[in-house]
Amino acid sequence: MHIAIIGTGNVGGALAENWAKAGHRIHLGVRDLDNFKGKELLELPNISAHSIADAVAASEVVLIAATPPAIFSIVEQMGDAEGKIILDAMNSVRSGPEPFANTFDALKALTKDAQIVKCFNTTGFENMRDPMYPGGALDMFMAGSSEKGKQVARQLALDAGFAECWDFGGDDKAALLEQFALCWINLAIMQGQGRGIGFKVLRR
Repeated sequence: MHIAIIGTGNVGGALAENWAKAGHRIHLGVRDLDNFKGKELLELPNISAHSIADAVAASEVVLIAATPPAIFSIVEQMGDAEGKIILDAMNSVRSGPEPFANTFDALKALTKDAQIVKCFNTTGFENMRDPMYPGGALDMFMAGSSEKGKQVARQLALDAGFAECWDFGGDDKAALLEQFALCWINLAIMQGQGRGIGFKVLRR
């Protein structure tokens, strides 16, 4: 699968590594090809850097893991996103894409006929890089009304090493996943439990 990653920091970089190891072709979408965060990713096989427009054009799937206020310039640089699956890995915790409530709503409004899924936003980047714990692999979570998009998101979660990707529901549940992310932030950082924690659904 060809995957564009916009936002090559901690989250984007961790997923780029795991997906490249799983055999996917990763196209990093960056503003400056000569100077960008995560440039060391180019040393790995299956990863290359391009303009944002070229990365999106070459890919079926687009992961966006940038700061929420940047969403407007990103969408403008993406070009035609019709038919693309867009994975929204952002959280409007410190700042949001005003006047929209969150990045999912912004992407729905700003992109034409894209299939948008909220995913890869509910845990720390360390868990994106290595979701395996002594009790087994952590779970990932997703929301969105595109069934095709969620099928792809689930497969990519499994390819990144997560045990399962649980479906929270349609577009109306995307904001709930941001609240879920705040639960992890609260436990890990505000309550001092440390970033080496994660969520897993257990069934009796």
